Amino acid sequence: MADMRSFRDAVMAWAAGGSGDLAYELATLLPVEGAVLLEGPSDVAAVEALAEGYGRDLAAEAVCVLAMGGAMNVTRFIDRLGPNGLNLQLTGLCDERERGYYARAWARAGLPPHFFVCDADLEDELIRALGVERVAELIQQEGDLRPLQIFLSQPAQRGRSSQQQLRRFLGTKKGRKIHYGRVLVDALPHERVPAPLADLLDFV
Repeated sequence: MADMRSFRDAVMAWAAGGSGDLAYELATLLPVEGAVLLEGPSDVAAVEALAEGYGRDLAAEAVCVLAMGGAMNVTRFIDRLGPNGLNLQLTGLCDERERGYYARAWARAGLPPHFFVCDADLEDELIRALGVERVAELIQQEGDLRPLQIFLSQPAQRGRSSQQQLRRFLGTKKGRKIHYGRVLVDALPHERVPAPLADLLDFV
């Protein structure tokens, strides 16, 4: 049965050098009208959680949210999904240090720069929005207090701010950033949603 996950898989295979025939077929069949281009799966988890918190189902709205495996791949995805490919409405979210990749890709396709930029990265935005104490509470609630304490005792963490330490901790174990992408967003009051995420959802 065709669904948005099938379309996402077809696009990933196409971007990796395969045929685009299945992506074209599914885009018409489902249909698909837009795509949100994100760097990694933790960003996907956060964006989907935010949409759900507002009572929205992006897949049902014909919008595909996908992780590109890094910002350097954005041109490849825009070539396939933008005006020279499926001609979907495109938007995205990136880290400040990756802004150049996104800006050049959108400009190359002749598109307005409809993407949104996190000051450092998405985890940094979420930690600042929630506050260090609240994030630490959530980590404890998720059963990760002991790993956090061990991490904070490492010499490399001395001299870093509490916010920097928490941001680093979220990336120390495979799957942790994905898990906390959803946990942190679910804990956010609507009025404290970081501007890049709020603007992205408003645009989609």
